[in-house]
Amino acid sequence: MEILAFGVQADERPLIERAFAGHHEVRCLDVFLTEDTAPIAGGHEIVSTSVNCGLGNGVLQSLAAGGTQMIAQRSTGFNNVDLPVAERLGMTVARVSSYSPYSVAEFAWTLAMAVNRRVVRASTRTRDFDFRLDGLMGRDLHGRTVGVLGTGKIGEAFTRIAHGFGMRLLGWDVAENPACRELGMRYVPKEELLAEADLVSLHVPLMPQTQHLLDAAALKAMKDDAILVNSSRGGLIDTAALVAELREGRFTGVGLDVYEAEAGLFFLDKSLEAIADDTLARLVTFPNVLVTSHQAYYTEDAVGQIVDTTVRNVLDYLAGRCSENVLVPRS
Repeated sequence: MEILAFGVQADERPLIERAFAGHHEVRCLDVFLTEDTAPIAGGHEIVSTSVNCGLGNGVLQSLAAGGTQMIAQRSTGFNNVDLPVAERLGMTVARVSSYSPYSVAEFAWTLAMAVNRRVVRASTRTRDFDFRLDGLMGRDLHGRTVGVLGTGKIGEAFTRIAHGFGMRLLGWDVAENPACRELGMRYVPKEELLAEADLVSLHVPLMPQTQHLLDAAALKAMKDDAILVNSSRGGLIDTAALVAELREGRFTGVGLDVYEAEAGLFFLDKSLEAIADDTLARLVTFPNVLVTSHQAYYTEDAVGQIVDTTVRNVLDYLAGRCSENVLVPRS
């Protein structure tokens, strides 16, 4: 059987091909799954998709019409999949329920340190042989307060690093993590966390309850000189409200690896095109903002685990087995 994989990055391809070797053939495409590209899947019972593939009603209908019965999502998030439609069409949907939390936690700290110590600005200057220090002053993080919104596996890994820095730990979540408690974390209401934290990092999933978790009011509640990092999902932040705050000169630094309207932009080369998204275009112009293209998970370790789990999900489907990774079971 041939598995069709959409949205495969160049670095990811050999890992996918090696993982499927000895099991099934896999055809890797660099194009993302959309209504325009869905017909390519005709005749393939199983397709694999990335986090930036939109699996709404139209795409799912097209896949089902072409004979697709199983979708193996290569990500933990699944807000891009219309699960009720998939269930109605009798399609099995599986995801990767977990992978290395250190990949994302470490990258979140990379963003935090980069904006705090003005690394991008410094690198740009030295390329022009400008070695002045003006405007590059950062702050010690030791002794300052970090606010972690979401203390699951990734939030816990982020907290352990913060503990190593010697920071005061504040947390917010629907359920407390005993491991974070042991590190000295104090759980507080979101409003208190935002008001006290020098660094705020987001590690919660995107769902209706967390959409724009940081809205205009929440952003205004933060310290003027706070650092904000989001390596989870773009929809957690009201980006238009964030731009408004940045225009007022607020925040020492903002590090974003995700953006709420990233679909159709991230993972693609748009360097020769005019960007129609005015909010994103404005966002990247601020000197204290660093935007990366959803790469926090992108380590050999994490991607390897994602691919291995995807293979297991496919094999489980073919064997009629159901695991914790299945979002919509086989009908």
